[in-house]
Amino acid sequence: MAGAAEGTVIACHTKEEFDAQLAKGNEAGKLVIIDFMSPSCPFCLEIAPVYAEWAKKFPSAVFLEVNVFELKEVADFYKIDGMPTFVFIKNGETLETIEGPEKDEILDAIKKYIGTPASASA
Repeated sequence: MAGAAEGTVIACHTKEEFDAQLAKGNEAGKLVIIDFMSPSCPFCLEIAPVYAEWAKKFPSAVFLEVNVFELKEVADFYKIDGMPTFVFIKNGETLETIEGPEKDEILDAIKKYIGTPASASA
């Protein structure tokens, strides 16, 4: 079951779940990307399928999804004030925060922190 989450977006519904996923990513030295979103936000819904595609394309990163209303304390900790906001973390350190559905900017950040996907070399 451990590898089942690779290549998918992991929706965190409790702080414990979020902390566990973040710790797991950090321990593995992986890039962790958190999508802070709301189910009622049109921009969040617009980028969700793209985010899911990136999760498939970059299995070496951990893609988390946090509903800001469900996990307010996590959103507050990362000082989220607009949605969607994407936070990039590696080894427990916040590398970058991108606010808004800025597809090119987010994709550039993913590539910058993990390199190109394995399939690109084929």
